[in-house]
Amino acid sequence: MAIAKIVEVNSSSHKSFEDAIQTGISKVTETVKNVQGAWINEQKVVVQDNKIVEYRVNLKISFLVE
Repeated sequence: MAIAKIVEVNSSSHKSFEDAIQTGISKVTETVKNVQGAWINEQKVVVQDNKIVEYRVNLKISFLVE
């Protein structure tokens, strides 16, 4: 029987939502093994002077417990 856990992380990027997602997953996989998938729980942009300056995501990342 497999057991999975979920960690919730916030990540940001000045490039895109995709880059923010990849940054969050890359950081988590530095210390967590067996990452299986991720859900984008929330997306947000920061606007300054009528321009998007930052993309933010809230991720739920699942991994198998050994």
